[in-house]
Amino acid sequence: MSVLPREELRGLFLFEHLSEEQLDWIDEHAVLEQYTGGTTVMREGEPATCFYLLLSGALRMTRLVGGTEVETIRSDQRGAYCGATQFFVHQETEHTYGASVHAVSDLTFLTLPAAEFATEFRRWFPMATHLLEGMYLGWRNSDTVIGSRRRLLALGELSAGLTHELNNPAAAAVRATASLRERVAGMRHKLAMLAKKNVDPTLLEQLLDIQEQLVKQVASAPKLTAMQQADREDEIGDWFDDHGIDQGWDLADIYVRAGLTVPDLDRLLDSVGETFLDGAVRWLAYALETEMLMGEIEDSTTRISVLVGKAKQYSQMDRAPHQWIDVHEGLDSTLVMLAGKIAPGIRVVKEYDHTIPRIPAYAGELNQVWTNVIDNALGAMGAEGTLTLRTSRVDDHVHVEIGDTGPGIPAEVRQRIFEPFFTTKPVGQGTGLGLDISWRIVVERHQGDLRVDSVPGDTRFTVCLPVSEQSVI
Repeated sequence: MSVLPREELRGLFLFEHLSEEQLDWIDEHAVLEQYTGGTTVMREGEPATCFYLLLSGALRMTRLVGGTEVETIRSDQRGAYCGATQFFVHQETEHTYGASVHAVSDLTFLTLPAAEFATEFRRWFPMATHLLEGMYLGWRNSDTVIGSRRRLLALGELSAGLTHELNNPAAAAVRATASLRERVAGMRHKLAMLAKKNVDPTLLEQLLDIQEQLVKQVASAPKLTAMQQADREDEIGDWFDDHGIDQGWDLADIYVRAGLTVPDLDRLLDSVGETFLDGAVRWLAYALETEMLMGEIEDSTTRISVLVGKAKQYSQMDRAPHQWIDVHEGLDSTLVMLAGKIAPGIRVVKEYDHTIPRIPAYAGELNQVWTNVIDNALGAMGAEGTLTLRTSRVDDHVHVEIGDTGPGIPAEVRQRIFEPFFTTKPVGQGTGLGLDISWRIVVERHQGDLRVDSVPGDTRFTVCLPVSEQSVI
């Protein structure tokens, strides 16, 4: 009894042009297998014994990457195949399934025994088998070597950029900590000197109260221009001179940066009097500078924390592969990772539409797209230009536009830029895989679109991503 009517077998695109004899072999050896939704059809690494063709239902394919299950394909296309798909390749070791396949809904497979099918396939198509085997092995070897090299280079560049960004706040925190230690020691010394002068406890309490009031003003100190800074230092320096404070000019800078003015010093004088004014002014200077240094340390460590957070967002560490994302987070984290490659003459413009919705996507893979496109844009501009990141919603898609002011892409090159291994860079500087990978991530993985428009001075790559889940991923 036939497993399927002859017209249904020939209706599967893989069998469309087989001869009657070949269809007879398929019919004789094929088996129908049914699986309920949620079950696992095959597991990655198990012996690849069967070649599967989907007749009905939907499946999803996953692979283990670093111990995490990553979904690679989801399909409900009749005739889609999986399982022992490299059955035609001669290998010394046993073939194993390269991925796990799970039933999303109840589904039906037509299955063929891989070993027998391989023998028959080589007899039916000897030349095609040799070509496919050679192409597959050649591609696998090239992809392994070039892909590994490219990932190492990319990792090195991104690590250098992140290290460069982390170095500045880390160094600032170290400097501020060293200065803070000196200021705290000086403050203790001044407090001891005040205590030795038998200060009235009530007066000391007033001094502590005014210290707390003035220290609180540090956080809200206004940003001054160089001219305003100089004018205020002159005013406070003159006030110190008028009240006999030695080397008052050295203290004036601290008081001005802390946001204090002459009226604040008048209040201090009213509280402590002329007798203890010198010691109080210097003690208060230590307290103000200590507060500013702690603020600098807080700013630096916050900056480090933000950078680490951006790096985690970029790598999608500890996050599900497929999730609802805000595309702006990925764009911003990519800019952080590429900061070391953004020349001083490059201006970055963000024109974000923050009203666009979150979208379902493989966030880590989209970050690869942003990296490839932005890196190409920076390379095209060189030392000067404008990098523009623009987001918008058009109908049921989110558009992410990355533009540069480089020399543009010639028309004959634009037709080939998404081809694998095509590159306009000098030998040894490009693999030609970045845009090919980007196209496959956007179009095949996300059912979106990736296009480019370019004239000299205005090149724009536009990534179009659906705002809702797609039936085929």
